[in-house]
Amino acid sequence: MMNSNTETRDLNQLLNANFAGKVVRKDLTKLIKEGANVPIYVLEYLLGMYCASDDNDVIEQGLERVKQVLAQNYVRPDEAEKVKSKIKEAGAYKIIDKVEVKLNEHKNCYEATLSNIGLKGVRIPDALVLKYEKLFVGGIWSIINIQYIFDDEDRKGSPFCINEIKPIQMPSMDLEDIFNGRKAFTENEWIDVLMRSSGMEPVNLNERTKWHLMCRMIPFVENNYNMCELGPRGTGKSHIYKEISPNSILVSGGQTTVANLFYNMGRRSVGLVGLWDVVAFDEVAGISFKDKDGVQIMKDYMASGSFARGRDSISANASMVFVGNINQPVDVLIKTSHLLAPFPETMIDSAFFDRFHAYIPGWEIPKMRPDLFTNQYGFIVDYFSGFMREMRKRSFADAIDKFFKLGNNLNQRDTIAVRHTVSGLLKLLYPDGGYTKEAVERCLRYALESRRRVKEQLKKIGGMEFYDVQFSYIDIDTMEEKFVSVPEQGGDSLIPADQGQPGVVYTIANGHPNGHLGLYRIESQMTSGTGKLTLSGMGSNTQVKESLKVAFEFFKANITKMMASLNPDAHDYHLHVVELNNTGTPMEIGLAGFVALASLITKHSLQSQMVVLGNISLGGTVSNITNLAENLQVAFDAGATRVLLPTSSAKDISSVPPELFSKFQTAFYTDPIDAAFKSVGMIA
Repeated sequence: MMNSNTETRDLNQLLNANFAGKVVRKDLTKLIKEGANVPIYVLEYLLGMYCASDDNDVIEQGLERVKQVLAQNYVRPDEAEKVKSKIKEAGAYKIIDKVEVKLNEHKNCYEATLSNIGLKGVRIPDALVLKYEKLFVGGIWSIINIQYIFDDEDRKGSPFCINEIKPIQMPSMDLEDIFNGRKAFTENEWIDVLMRSSGMEPVNLNERTKWHLMCRMIPFVENNYNMCELGPRGTGKSHIYKEISPNSILVSGGQTTVANLFYNMGRRSVGLVGLWDVVAFDEVAGISFKDKDGVQIMKDYMASGSFARGRDSISANASMVFVGNINQPVDVLIKTSHLLAPFPETMIDSAFFDRFHAYIPGWEIPKMRPDLFTNQYGFIVDYFSGFMREMRKRSFADAIDKFFKLGNNLNQRDTIAVRHTVSGLLKLLYPDGGYTKEAVERCLRYALESRRRVKEQLKKIGGMEFYDVQFSYIDIDTMEEKFVSVPEQGGDSLIPADQGQPGVVYTIANGHPNGHLGLYRIESQMTSGTGKLTLSGMGSNTQVKESLKVAFEFFKANITKMMASLNPDAHDYHLHVVELNNTGTPMEIGLAGFVALASLITKHSLQSQMVVLGNISLGGTVSNITNLAENLQVAFDAGATRVLLPTSSAKDISSVPPELFSKFQTAFYTDPIDAAFKSVGMIA
């Protein structure tokens, strides 16, 4: 790794040489931010006006000017009355505040609410309101010229009125400046520029974390991009959507309405999705709609970028982001539920989640510490957000096709999602389109992983409809196929590759009481005795106990058919059941119990990575397997490579996707004794 001081000096020099006047030292932002509760893009707008230099004297003078402007014009809530007095005494005064506007239909006029100064019912000219429609939804931080005109005849109305608004945004953006400046940086250097522009210090972040933080930026450069990030508290999930762009709005978790989010029928105006580039929902667990059709309209919009209200079909470009907290360890959640569990019950719907283009694993991002925030140069936030907004007009979705083909496990929605993510990453990394094959491959691998994370959860929620999760891509030049996994799916470690001890059997059964399929391991012990059976690991579940008792009785009556020399009454046996997917105790695992006892008494281990499926009655009749495809999917996810099936299940093989069935060495048994022989690799 390069020396961090050398890297810092070079990057600062490169930025000032290629983007003079458009970068700022981020420690200046932190310095002022600590004393002013104002969004970063407001502060950096002012810093960009007065401190855009690498000359320390100019910076010092600029800082004093910014502090002066904030002291004189920024309204601190606790000094609101003092500022009101200034406005009254001067007749007119400039302030910095957040302005939101509503229509007062009783007076037929627009009225503004100023957040920090605490004024409501402030008169504002129609022309200003119609010029800046975002005033209606969420409000805009602005430099405002406000007047005080007291009217004796209208004592109920506010004497304050606004006659000028200047939104805190840079006036223009020339993408050619970005394109030309970008050429002076390597890919890794440019990633560090992106990190510092969002306030993070790349020297203290690993490469994978940087890619996750870049993925947070994709909704700013891609139209109609749907993404979620769930993880522990304190990892900065919502920060970027609240602080670093005037083009995004963060909706705090809670009740919302179709009128606010999509379309207000009474006012005949588009809601948040038509006025903002990014609509982010904080604390997803608390999201709810007053309207019954709210989630359905959201699904329609996320799928097509349009929705129907009344007779009209309305289109919008806003990306949708969902962030929230996971309060359990991820490895536990994977085994017990799914990684979308924090969403409210009304949203736990495979059709809704299938609209997500990416899932950022928030548990891989470190909790925010002081050393993770940068003190070096980065783009002025408003310049950075202006660049990202302009890039929404371009698309690099076809970049994949120049070098790669997508594997056959990706359906249409998967393909769209991957193209969206690759396009967004390339816009951030190579805005001029000067990407290489290697760069596209890096973006493609990340895109496949982030979509597969969604698909893995869909498989748990929606079953076999979403079985095809083995995402891959093919190099057009070499025709080599490469597969992409997700790190947290540690399922292949549930069934170890080495051969187990005699009496250890893996099986799949419905769990009690939820009925979900799960993987179970039966462990057994044998001691000298008189042919007794004890059981453990089943709690109060009488059904599984009866199932194993039936298997034991069949074992004692028939095991000599396997070896005539065996004497089952000369031993006592103990069977212990371990639930590996936390789906509850199993319902019926009689056949697996019989195979475990047979393996134990013959001292033959089962073949490695084998799963035994099926159940038996007291007379030894083998029952058929229901949902064969789902059983095999659970087996595959757990790392099984061999599966033992009853012959009666052969007719159901057509219901199993060929790609899934081909993953196993399959053996069929006609009766329990046959199953015991084949499970340990013996010939009857």
